[in-house]
Amino acid sequence: MTAYDDAVQRYLVAWNAGPEELEKAVAAAFTDDAAYTDPLVDVRGHEQLAAAIGGVRQQFPGFAFRPAGAVDGHHALVRFGWELVAPDGSAPVAGFDVATLAEDGRIASVSGFLDRVPTA
Repeated sequence: MTAYDDAVQRYLVAWNAGPEELEKAVAAAFTDDAAYTDPLVDVRGHEQLAAAIGGVRQQFPGFAFRPAGAVDGHHALVRFGWELVAPDGSAPVAGFDVATLAEDGRIASVSGFLDRVPTA
């Protein structure tokens, strides 16, 4: 597994974490002052990241994030696709993220793009 794959795996663990594991998973995936920006949210730091992730988990109970496609990276950049999968196996939400990695392999920033979102 490459450093890029490892960073994306920790990222998805954080996005799939339950309330009891969320703080630890965010700390493992993101630097203390990490920034996350997508069309719906712009947050910085562990507390705001955990709140944003917790909000998504509440909005989509029982759903899970999974990778979509290959992870690609160079230098300190990694790009990857993901899907938010419903209990029935459908994936009504999908996106593509570009992250910058810190020297310790954790994510320092994420620029997220939403490719598929529910219309209703």
